[in-house]
This record gives sequence, structure tokens and C-alpha cells, in this order.
Amino acid sequence: MAATTTTAGVQLSTLPAATGRAGLRGVLASEFTKLRSVRSTYWTLAALFIVSVGIAAIAGAAIASNLTNNPANKAGMDATLASLIGFFEFGQLVIAVLGALVITSEYSTGMIRTSLTAMPRRGTVYAAKLIVFTTVALIVSVVTSFITFLVGQACMSGTGVAASLFHSITIPQGGVMTPNGPQFSASIYVITPGEVLTAIIGTALFVTVVAMIAFGLGAIIRHSAGAITSAIGLMFIIPIIVQLLPSTWRFDLERFFPDAAGRVLSVTIGQNGDPHLWSAWPQFGVTLLYAAVLVGVGGYLFAKRDA
Repeated sequence: MAATTTTAGVQLSTLPAATGRAGLRGVLASEFTKLRSVRSTYWTLAALFIVSVGIAAIAGAAIASNLTNNPANKAGMDATLASLIGFFEFGQLVIAVLGALVITSEYSTGMIRTSLTAMPRRGTVYAAKLIVFTTVALIVSVVTSFITFLVGQACMSGTGVAASLFHSITIPQGGVMTPNGPQFSASIYVITPGEVLTAIIGTALFVTVVAMIAFGLGAIIRHSAGAITSAIGLMFIIPIIVQLLPSTWRFDLERFFPDAAGRVLSVTIGQNGDPHLWSAWPQFGVTLLYAAVLVGVGGYLFAKRDA
């Protein structure tokens, strides 16, 4: 006969009752943890920074060498654009890839089901992903834009064309090399610190909004390769195709594409922008509208479709 042993006074521990409701704050912390725990995030953002600054340094050194040998070439030189063009072109490409992957990678691994099981409120999950990624993209873009500008101008210092955040500079509008040295026209461009700051901040904002466009496409397509290809097609390929159209069509169409804002935000001399586009901030509004529509459609589909 088996003996039965009893222990008096033993109480089973119980978990406390669940209280409260999971909210945006907790999901933000979760999404930030996801983003910073993936090594590809660091490598991608590091590549964005290093390549952008490197291109600015190379371009600045090349321009300084060119102006030393050919002083007349300083006419119409937009040093701000020369420093920012690498970040503008390469930055939007890299950030578009990262923006798509932020949301499509969870679909490819199936982790999106786990995320939505932990937080069934899909709108909150989507909003948290967007807020975290956009904030990181904006901070990195602003820092990269300023450092890219400063490095580029440092390489061009002493040439007479280097822009400044603290004082205005004058650039001749036209020039020609003569046996007696460079001769410049009487007309000049005056580049103010306000114009330079607009170019720096505007370029960073543009790159950030491109990240939002890619994020929205990722939510709509839910496939990494498809979302990245669509973002590159929208920002790079379609604008090239538009350039092949007859001038009467092209000039009316190009201002309605999201890439156009970068061509006016990153310049400080008017002639270096596209005269057929709107001014900087209205043109930026077009890009922002694309982002708002794509993010909105992506959010709707994220909430309605099965994971």
C-alpha cells in the first residue's frame, strides 16, 4: 500500500491578474528594439553616412583642384549642391531599401504573426513601426546632411565658392579665361545662410520622406524585392522615362513626380534647379503627398488583410 505524504501550509503561487491595456508606448519600445537589434540596420545606415560624406569630400577636393587650375570655372558654381548631391542621390536609394525591409522582413520570416498575436491592435503596430523608423531616418538624415555639407565645404575652402551657414557669399554669374586671367561678368549670385540651411534641411527631409514612401510600398506589396523595386522605379526609373518624352509633355509632367523636390531643395543657385518645377517647399509638398497616400493605403491594407 503506497504511503501518502501531505505538507501542511503550502500555497501555490499565482500570477497577478492582468491589468491595463497594451498601448502605443509599449509597442514603440518593442519596434525600436526590433530595429536596433538587427545588424543590417547599423550596416545600412553606416554605409549611407560613409558613402555620402566620402562623395562630398571627393567632389570638394576635385572642385578645389579644378578651380585652382581654371579660376573662371567658379562662375555659377553651387558648392552647396556639390556637397549634398551624393547624399541626395545615394541616400534616397539606401533609405528606400531600409524603409521597405522594415516591414517586409517580418512578412518574409513570419514574425508578423507573432507581433500581431502580442498586439492584436494592428493600427497601433503599424503606427509604431512608422514612427520609430521615420524618427531614426530623420535623425540620421539630418546629421548626415550637415556633416556632408561641412566636409564638402572644408575641402573647397579657399576657392572663393565655399558656402557658409554664418555669412553670405557672392558668386559671379558668368566668366571667361583671358590671357590676363579670368574675367567675370558684372552680375553675381548672392548665397545667403538661409538658402544654405534650406538646402541642408530640405535634403534631409526629402530623404526621410522617400523612406516613408518605401515603407508604404512595403506595407502594400509585403514582399521585399517587389517593394524595393517599386520604390526604385518610382524615384529613379520613371523620372528617366519621363525625360524621354516630348518637351511639351515632360515639362508639364515632371513636377508631379515625387523625385522632383530633391532637384530644387538641394540647390542654392536658381539656375541649377529645374526652372519648370515649382519652388522648393510646394514641390516638397508633392513628395509628401505621395508618402501620405502610400502610407495611408498601406495602413488600411495592413489592418484588413490576413498576416
